[in-house]
Amino acid sequence: MIPITTRSTCPYCGVGCGVLIESQGSVITGVRGDPQHPANLGRLCTKGQTLHLTASAAVQQQTRLLHPLQRPHRGAPAQPIGWEGALNLATDRFASVIGQHGPDAVGFYISGQLLTEDYYAFNKLAKGLIGTNNIDTNSRLCMSSAVAGYKLTLGADAPPTCYDDVNHAQCLFIVGSNAAFAHPVLFRRIEAARANNPSMKVIVADPRRTDTAGLADLYLPLQPGSDVMLFHGLLHIMLWEGWVDSAYIAAHTHGFEALKALVREYTPERVAQACGLQRDDLFTAAQWFSTGATGDPQRRAPTLSLYCQGLNQSSSGTAKNATLINLHLATGQIGKPGAGPFSLTGQPNAMGGREVGGLANLLSAHRDLANAQHRAEVAALWGVADVPEKPGKTAVEMFQAAADGEIKALWIACTNPAQSMPDQATVRRALQRAEFVVVQEAYATAATCDFADLLLPATTWGEKDGTVTNSERRISRVRAAVPAPGLARHDWRIAVDFAQRLQARLRPDLASLFPFPDAESLWLEHRESTRGRDLDITGLSYAMLELNGPQQWPLRQGEAQGRQRLYEDGIFPTPDGRARFAALPFVPLAEPRESRYPFSLTTGRLRDQWHGMTRTGTLGRLFGHVAEPSVQLHPQDMARRGLKDGDLVHVTSKRGSIVVPAQASDEIGLSQAFIAMHWGAEYLSGVGSTGEALAGVNALTTSAFCPTSRQPELKHAAVKVLKADLPWNLLAVGWLPDDMALGAREGLRQLMTWFPFASCVPFANGVPLAEAGHGERTGVLFRAAAHEAPDDACIARIEALLGLEGSNTLRYVDKRLGQHRCARLEGQAASSRLEAFLLAGDTRAEVWLKPLLQDQLPAAAYGRLLLMPGAKPPVAVAARGRQVCTCFNVTQAAIEDRLRGCEGTEPQRLAALQAGLRCGTNCGSCVPELQRLVRATHPAPRTLGTA
Repeated sequence: MIPITTRSTCPYCGVGCGVLIESQGSVITGVRGDPQHPANLGRLCTKGQTLHLTASAAVQQQTRLLHPLQRPHRGAPAQPIGWEGALNLATDRFASVIGQHGPDAVGFYISGQLLTEDYYAFNKLAKGLIGTNNIDTNSRLCMSSAVAGYKLTLGADAPPTCYDDVNHAQCLFIVGSNAAFAHPVLFRRIEAARANNPSMKVIVADPRRTDTAGLADLYLPLQPGSDVMLFHGLLHIMLWEGWVDSAYIAAHTHGFEALKALVREYTPERVAQACGLQRDDLFTAAQWFSTGATGDPQRRAPTLSLYCQGLNQSSSGTAKNATLINLHLATGQIGKPGAGPFSLTGQPNAMGGREVGGLANLLSAHRDLANAQHRAEVAALWGVADVPEKPGKTAVEMFQAAADGEIKALWIACTNPAQSMPDQATVRRALQRAEFVVVQEAYATAATCDFADLLLPATTWGEKDGTVTNSERRISRVRAAVPAPGLARHDWRIAVDFAQRLQARLRPDLASLFPFPDAESLWLEHRESTRGRDLDITGLSYAMLELNGPQQWPLRQGEAQGRQRLYEDGIFPTPDGRARFAALPFVPLAEPRESRYPFSLTTGRLRDQWHGMTRTGTLGRLFGHVAEPSVQLHPQDMARRGLKDGDLVHVTSKRGSIVVPAQASDEIGLSQAFIAMHWGAEYLSGVGSTGEALAGVNALTTSAFCPTSRQPELKHAAVKVLKADLPWNLLAVGWLPDDMALGAREGLRQLMTWFPFASCVPFANGVPLAEAGHGERTGVLFRAAAHEAPDDACIARIEALLGLEGSNTLRYVDKRLGQHRCARLEGQAASSRLEAFLLAGDTRAEVWLKPLLQDQLPAAAYGRLLLMPGAKPPVAVAARGRQVCTCFNVTQAAIEDRLRGCEGTEPQRLAALQAGLRCGTNCGSCVPELQRLVRATHPAPRTLGTA
C-alpha cells in the first residue's frame, strides 16, 4: 500500500505547529514537523513527535470511545446504542428539560481543543436555537483573563505580536510562563534568538526556578499572586527615573494620570517586601524593560513580554494582564517589531473559540453579549428574532448551578471537567445531581465519562477536518489523514445532527438554522460574521489556506495576506482610537496561606504531558521524565517535618485532601508546594476517611475567580502538608503486551479507591523514538498504601491484571505480618528477565527490583532471592536512573558521567555532550535541562602527570 502524507496541525498547545502525517490505509504510521509551517518551521516537541504512537491500533482498541453508549441508570455499565437512538434520546431529554424549566436549565461545556467549525456549531446551537447563553469552554480556565486584559486596555481581544518578534526583541520579559515545558517549540526559537543576539536580556518572574528561569539574565522569584504589585512597582520606578515614553503616552493613550496617582504608593521598598525580591533587582528589571536593555530611554530598543497561566489563572487575572500591558503602553513598547504584550494560549484553538464567541459572555466575531447592536447583528445573521440578553453561566458558575439543581442537563464536549475543573467536590456533585449528562468524547478513559448518561464517540487528531487559530492569530488547516474509527463522528456533525432534531421540536416554524453539509459551510458562515470586525477574515478561504498556507488575521476582502503585527500606527480599536491605562489596585490572593494552611500550593505543567493526559497518558515513554505523581517541597520544609523523598503526605486545603509522595526540590521556595496539573483521579486517587473517592490535584484548588474574566485561581491554594500514617504499602509492576497494558491500567484504576492512597501509571523501556515500533515495551506500575492489609481478593485481582496469577509465578506470603511477595520470570536460563512483581507489606526491595525489571537486566542469578525482603539486593544492581532525553532515552546518570569528562566553556561542554550521547539533538525539549546539568556538573579534576 502506498504511504500518504497529509498536512495538518498538532492538537496540543497554542503554538500551533504544523505536522506532516504519514498514513497507510486507515493507520497513521508516522508524524514529523512541517518545515513549511511558519509556527514551527519543522520542529516538534516530545509530545508532537509521538502523536502517531497515540494513534496506534493498540491504543485505539484499549482507550477510544468507538460507538455511542447509554447508561440505563447511574452507576450501571454503559450499553451500546445506535446513533439514531442516541440522538433521539438526547433530543427528548433536552427538549423536556427546556419545556419544563426553560432554556437556562441546560448548559454546554466545550473545549479549546475543538476546531473553529465545531465551536461555531455549538455556539449557534445554544444561543441561536435553544436561546441560552449557558455555553462556556475550558478556555475559561485558560485564556479568559488574557481576553479581558486585552479588551480593557487595547480595546479588542487581539494579541498584537507574532513569533518572529523574539528575533527582534532586545529584552524578553517572561512572567507566569514556564515556556520551556508549556511551549517547547516557541522556546527553541527563543534559544536560537538568544544565541544569534548575545546582547539580548531575558527577565523571568516566577515563584519556581523552572527550566525557563534557567535562561534568565535576571530571575525574579516573586511570591505567588504578587504580580500586580510587581508591575505597579516597576512603573513607579520608571516614572521616578524618567524611563517612560511621555510622547507615546500623550499621543496614543488616555487614563495615565489616574494610574500615575495609584502607583505612587508602590514604592520599591514596599514592592520588594511584598514580592520577596531584592530592591536592586526591581531597578534592573524596570530599566531593562523600559529601554529594551539599552539602559538609555533615548536609545530605546524593543521589549517583548511573554505570559501565560501564571497571570491568567488568578482571582486578579484581568488586573495582572492589564497592569503588564500598562508597562508596554507607558514605555511605547508596542506596535513595532520585537515589542508588545504576547499572551501564549494553552490550547490549540483557544483563540478560535474566542473568535466565534464560544464563551458565555461573548458573541461571534468578538462581539459583546451586553451590546444590543451586537446581539441584533448576530440574530440577523442567524435568522432568529433575537439572541438572549441574560449573561450565561461561566465554567465555575455552570457547575455550581448544576450542583445546586438550577441546571438540569449538561452537554460536555472534548473536555474533562472531572479532572481539570477546580474544587472537584462541587464538580462531581454537579455531575451526580444533573438529571442528564451527555459526554461527547474521543477517549473512554477520561474521568468525566464515568458520570455520563450518554456517551457520544467523537473523532480526534488525524481524523478531523477544519481550522484552528494559534497564539499569533494564525489560522491553519486541520486535515484528516485517516477515516473515523468505529462509529465516531466529527464534533460539528454531532452538534448539527442534534440541533436539527431539536429545532424540529423547539422551533419547527423557522427555516433550518443548521443547513451545513460539511465543515467548510460552517466556516463560511463564521467568516461572514467577521465582516467589518477587528478580526475580519473575509479575504480568506479554504482555497487560500490550501494554496498559500496558514494566514494571520485580520485578512480583509481584497487583501493578499494578513497582518503580522497590530497597532503599528498607534491607533487602537476603542471609541477614540486610544489605548486605555488600567488603574487597578493590587488585591491579595483569594486564599492566602495562614497558620492552619501554611503552604502556597502552585500547579503547572510537566514537559512531556498535556492537560489530563487522556492522549499523552497512553504512552509509557512519556512518563520517562517524570514517572509518578508527587508534591514538591523545599528541602528545608521537608527536613522540618521529618520527611524524606517518597514519604506519603496528606496535602489538604479547605475543599479536600489527597495523599501523594513528597519530593524535595530546590526549584521551590520556602513555604511553597508544587503539584503538576495533570495528576487527576485517573492516575492519582484513593479514598478518604469518609469513604469518598479522592479526586487528584484539583480536589485542592479553589473555585474563587476573577470578577471580570471569571477565570478561577487554579494557580494557588493554601494547603497544609502532614505526614501520612499508612504503614501497609504495596507496589506492583509488570510488563504487559501492547494490546493489554492500557486495559490493565484501566482495570487497576477501578481498584484505586480501595486504598487511602493509590497511583497507577504506564511506563516503557525507553527505546529511542526512531525505534519505537521495534522492541518498545509497555508496562504498568501500581502503588498503594493503607492502614492495614486488604483482603486476599484485592491482592488476587491486582496479580491477575499484571499476569502474576499463573503457576510460573514465585510466591511468599505471611498473613500474620501482612507480607505478600511474588515475581514472574520469563526466558531461558541465562537470558531470563523479571517480567512482573508485587510487593505488599514490606516494599523496601523496590530499590533493586524496580530497576531490575524496568531496565530489563539479567535476572537468572536471583531465582527465589527475588522474594527477599529489605532494600539490599542479593546481587549488585546498577540502575540506569531518571530519563532526561525522551527521544534517545538518555539518563541523567549517563549525562553527568559524560559531562565529567568534558572541558571548555558551558556551550562547548553542551556541544560535546550532544555529540557523544545525541541528547537534545532531535526535538530539543530537554535542552534547558541539559544546560542546567552542564552548569551543575563540573569536570573531574585532572590527576598529576596528565597532559
